[in-house]
Amino acid sequence: MENYIVFLPLLGAFIAGLFGRFIGDRGAQVVTTGLLLVSAFLSILVFKDVALDGNSRSTDLFTWINSGDFILSWALNIDTLTAVMLIVVTVVSSMVHLYSVGYMSEDKSISRFFSYLSLFTFFMLMLVTSSNLVQMFFGWEGVGLASYLLIGFWYEKQSACAAAMKAFLVNRVADIGFALGIMGVYVLFGTVDFAAIFPQAEALSTAQITFLNFEGHALTIICLLLFIGAMGKSAQLGLHTWLPDAMEGPTPVSALIHAATMVTAGVFMLCRFSPVFEYAPFALEVVTYVGAATAFFAATIGLTQFDIKRVIAYSTCSQLGYMFFAIGVSAYGGAIFHLMTHAFFKALLFLGAGSVIHAMHHEQDMRKMGGIWKMIPATYLLMWVGSIALAGLPPFAGFFSKDLILEAAYAAHSTQGTFAFWAGTAAAFMTAFYSWRLLIMTFHGNPRADEHTMKGVHESPMTMMIPLLVLAFGAVFAGWLGYSYFVGDMRAEFWGEAIFVLEANDTVEAAHHVPTWVKLVPLIAAISGIVLAYVFYMFAPGLPAAFVRLVKPVHTFVYNKWMFDELYDFLFVQPARKLGRFLWKSGDGAVIDAYGPDGISALTRRLAGRASRLQSGYVYHYAFAMLIGVVALITWYIVTNAGV
Repeated sequence: MENYIVFLPLLGAFIAGLFGRFIGDRGAQVVTTGLLLVSAFLSILVFKDVALDGNSRSTDLFTWINSGDFILSWALNIDTLTAVMLIVVTVVSSMVHLYSVGYMSEDKSISRFFSYLSLFTFFMLMLVTSSNLVQMFFGWEGVGLASYLLIGFWYEKQSACAAAMKAFLVNRVADIGFALGIMGVYVLFGTVDFAAIFPQAEALSTAQITFLNFEGHALTIICLLLFIGAMGKSAQLGLHTWLPDAMEGPTPVSALIHAATMVTAGVFMLCRFSPVFEYAPFALEVVTYVGAATAFFAATIGLTQFDIKRVIAYSTCSQLGYMFFAIGVSAYGGAIFHLMTHAFFKALLFLGAGSVIHAMHHEQDMRKMGGIWKMIPATYLLMWVGSIALAGLPPFAGFFSKDLILEAAYAAHSTQGTFAFWAGTAAAFMTAFYSWRLLIMTFHGNPRADEHTMKGVHESPMTMMIPLLVLAFGAVFAGWLGYSYFVGDMRAEFWGEAIFVLEANDTVEAAHHVPTWVKLVPLIAAISGIVLAYVFYMFAPGLPAAFVRLVKPVHTFVYNKWMFDELYDFLFVQPARKLGRFLWKSGDGAVIDAYGPDGISALTRRLAGRASRLQSGYVYHYAFAMLIGVVALITWYIVTNAGV
């Protein structure tokens, strides 16, 4: 059954991509969306069989690499962790496919778009079903390739091409760390197969390894390298700059990449390697600090943005920070729980934003919206559902998963855990604030769009509304339905051997026994953020401008995304451009071309020009040349026969 789940999207991508002109746009939509819906249905069956009934398995497909003693099989590893990811990826992807039928209906390259969507889904499914690191790397790089194609789908826009290239390059930087981590695993464990790696982790917990002429704790070095790879895919602080720019792609792409698929690959990979990370405490500490800093940092930027999709994008970056610091305090079940709930409500918010953009004739600036809630009431209600879940208000999904993560961070009783708790709480306050800032600026107040746009505001078609309703169901009920299994009383039976936690590090268990005030503080922070947003943007709309004037330097710094793009441009882009220009002009042009093809061609032209002067057209010139030739020939003959 898992074979069909993984390869049906590839079949859809193949048919839509190669035969799109024969089956037409509607045919491409039906084939790809239909196959994804089948894959999603089968994923639900596999989830029941594997996660609920405990029938984990690995299916060998074929031998991929056979070189000496190194034999690598291509296999589909299906355990609870994979089963959860299958549900998340296929359900969200199928809803994005269905939504795109309406959203992309006027595009000129529909079959190509749906082919890319299905190809992206296939690579993500390959990643989460991998049974070894090389197979995972194949899916990892495939997702990066497909994201490049999707972000730059509207290639006629320079900004889309630049965003696609930026995403590709930033992820390549991180992937160097991932590749080195894979090599380190092979050097230490002698294998890249998960089933052979994890049982050896405890025995090798004291092993040393040399890396860059530095000898250190082997598992720590390997885990940090793997974490660098995860930082790129999951947009953690320092390697996050590609994520907001990815908004240049169509809105369904934003939902697919930022909700449940590409950005969660790093979270999945670290949770898969929990048996190794548990014996690398320093690596976990680094993960905690980076995740907590990312949650806080991205939330601050979300406060200042005006593009509706960018606000939600920075929210994604912040929520990924929660997942990472959950991993850092060994709350792996909490991280995957939040990954699952976040997939539903964040996809809902992105697609809801797409519905607003569709209604507003592709306007994305919230300063040019307002006063439309009565015109698109269904979208308005669904955006409320997503925002409540994101803010973490009970009984919606985000409340169960985000609060568990914060409680686990506090329950770690460590410096990094305490830092993560307070940084996460501050991020929860800011998340609630910018979520309601988005709702109020988009739907309430006086209309700020022009008269023509306001006349055309309309609700989205059913092909766009049905996916929103499905995702809203998950945003409301996923936390309540999954709590006992993911982080509650049934978690041990549910996860089985898919996740490993040392008994001393079981912060999920400890989270259930934290003081009451720890449970209340995040909720109070969220409610405070909502109230403040109403004060600023509804009751006293002049306050935001006054506050910005008061803290102008800080606001400018945060609005410019903490100047990361400018810093990287100064440190890396400009020097690389100058070096490239130097090598182009002084190296390639002045040396290689000058003494190579350009030099040879110039010499040939000069010689040909001089030779052509001999062709004067006068008979006496030719007679004189013939006479010289005869004299030269006689002279040669006399000289060579002089000694005879």
